[in-house]
Amino acid sequence: MHRTMRLWVLILGIFSTFAASSAISVANAYGEVEMGSDDLPPPSGNVVLVIDGAINRSNDAGAAHLDIEMIGSLPAHSLSTTTAVTDGIRQFDGFLMRDVLRLVDAQGKMVRAQALNNYSVEIPIADFHDYDVLLATHMDGKKLLPSGKGPFWIVYPRDDWRQLQDIRYDYRWVWQLHRLTVK
Repeated sequence: MHRTMRLWVLILGIFSTFAASSAISVANAYGEVEMGSDDLPPPSGNVVLVIDGAINRSNDAGAAHLDIEMIGSLPAHSLSTTTAVTDGIRQFDGFLMRDVLRLVDAQGKMVRAQALNNYSVEIPIADFHDYDVLLATHMDGKKLLPSGKGPFWIVYPRDDWRQLQDIRYDYRWVWQLHRLTVK
């Protein structure tokens, strides 16, 4: 029993030492992050998406500047659907919008999506929970480029839900997406 008591004292001592330190870090899906920290790690590559507004995790003065590695750490998803601007069924690959917003701990009810050409639209965040909306990076196996519909295209599973075939949803398919502002 005496030996067991010493072991517990040793374990508690180690735990207390680490708990008192503010430099404890853990590896998670987003890289090394300090425990208790609301900050994202800085991007190691080119910034491809900026998320600002009502978010709790950032890496640049209240905004989250994300590179492709940070986004690529999220679970990948695919969907096949028709679009209002292409012919036939297309295969899209990317990441669920709800996972992207979870990465920055978004707290709003709406998101303003802005494209490189300054097109913007407000989208209810509920859409991302009600449907498997993608932040698409590829269409038919080809990377989306800024000279086309990239770097990202918000894609709804329109063929899976009759209500998504309404023109009101077509306006929410933002291509050349580069910024999200959570409201």
